[in-house]
Amino acid sequence: MSDLPTYVLERVFEAPRELVWKTWTDPKLLPRWYGPRAETIIHRLELKPRGLWLLEMRWGGNTMYQRVEYTEVTPPERLVWLHSSSDADWNIIPSPMMADWPRVLLTTVTFAEDGGQTKMRLTWVPHEASKAEIACFATAIDRMGKGWDAGMELLTALLAELQA
Repeated sequence: MSDLPTYVLERVFEAPRELVWKTWTDPKLLPRWYGPRAETIIHRLELKPRGLWLLEMRWGGNTMYQRVEYTEVTPPERLVWLHSSSDADWNIIPSPMMADWPRVLLTTVTFAEDGGQTKMRLTWVPHEASKAEIACFATAIDRMGKGWDAGMELLTALLAELQA
């Protein structure tokens, strides 16, 4: 595991941990920040081990589907899931954006309370990936922040709005 390239995203939010957790787990709040610059539609959200989060993102005439299978749900501390591109029937498929992108990413998100703030840490690691997928992921790590950073800005604004 330690030899695999790992994308790490860390943020500190001016919000209590329970509220940050809610923005990651409430099907009404998730679309407000996840998938920036896209319309995010939650088709299913089963917040339990082996539960599925099925989502669709639409932008500029394009549609992309994602399939998430939770492996660990520990409120309000930790979410772990297997993240994949999917077809409209929720079957795992190769990424429509990058041919050698890993078919499955192991995603871990932790939420730590720190004096009224919440420290969030997300990691992405290729899961059961080929050498080509691992290499593709490694070369893309420096560019992954763009999408995540835009989502984190929306999440920060959402948390401020929810506390106003």
